[in-house]
Amino acid sequence: MQGDSISGIGESLGDIGQGALAAQAVEPQAGGGDGDDGHTHESACLNCGTALIGAHCHACGQAAHVHRSLAAFFHDLLHGVFHFEGKIWRTLPLLAWRPGRLTREYIDGRRASYISPIALFLFSVFLMFAVFHATESHDEHDSSNLIGIGQSVEGIEDGLAKLKARRSAAAAKGEPTADLDRLIEDRTETLAELQELEADGVTVDVSNLGGEGVHSDIPQLDKAIKKFKANPDLASYKLQTYAYKYSWALIPISVPFLWLLFPFSRRFHLYDHTVFVTYSLCFMTLLVIITMLAGAAGAGWVGAVLFFVPPFHMYRQLRGTYGLSRFGAVWRSWLLVWFSASALLIFFILIMAQTGS
Repeated sequence: MQGDSISGIGESLGDIGQGALAAQAVEPQAGGGDGDDGHTHESACLNCGTALIGAHCHACGQAAHVHRSLAAFFHDLLHGVFHFEGKIWRTLPLLAWRPGRLTREYIDGRRASYISPIALFLFSVFLMFAVFHATESHDEHDSSNLIGIGQSVEGIEDGLAKLKARRSAAAAKGEPTADLDRLIEDRTETLAELQELEADGVTVDVSNLGGEGVHSDIPQLDKAIKKFKANPDLASYKLQTYAYKYSWALIPISVPFLWLLFPFSRRFHLYDHTVFVTYSLCFMTLLVIITMLAGAAGAGWVGAVLFFVPPFHMYRQLRGTYGLSRFGAVWRSWLLVWFSASALLIFFILIMAQTGS
């Protein structure tokens, strides 16, 4: 158990570092400085040879001084992970308390002091999943209901062989085989997924591989629900993976809903709405992180309190970004809460459909 915990913390730290570096890659860098930090001091750009007149080459954009020491390399790494060029400490307070001002400043072009919305979103998502993996429960499962992947693969292979034999017998008698074909297809896909995870030593529930009695009006979702019921651990693993990979899809899903609050407006455009949505998602992601950390610390009541924060935050962001009256911000906030729930539902359906594909 201790090994699992240490491994989870290690993976989480790796995710945080990866998220910071990914965000750093899309965040404009602010000027550099000279000093004895392992950086070279050139008069011409090492990339294109242009004479240098500032901290960056005005021809190709490369930094004027490049590092050539191991100490300087790790200095840059730590600077990128923990400082975000200092912008994050100016961005987060505004995001929390004056989100409308932050959004409007960025839209109007006053950006040098703040983390861009997409960079902050990337880092927030990385951080959220890192915290999730660090705080998730590693309790032992009931061994009467769970068996190792190696055993489950063998059992599914036996069941698959029996299904194929039944199908051959039914076909020989001229009986319909559509139901058996569907079961064979589902079992074949599940077998392939388990074989992919076998090397990881994951433990999965195979007590109800049939998944009978579960139906929906969306075929792909129906398949995903059946797989979730048949194999909750594997489905949960895939759900987390796809949610992590496609978290960016929440932005294009949410923007049309926000547009509906200002239909055919000539003052506000899709770009404005996209910046609004991205900063809003950043804040909501940070709320989830705080909730998870509080839960891990035994303060689950914090999550119940924070549940009421999103509508208030939406109100302040709407009013500050779009210059609305109190009444205009209130009714739009009420609609935005419902729109947000709809966007999350659409995202969940898409992710569940992916897990069933």
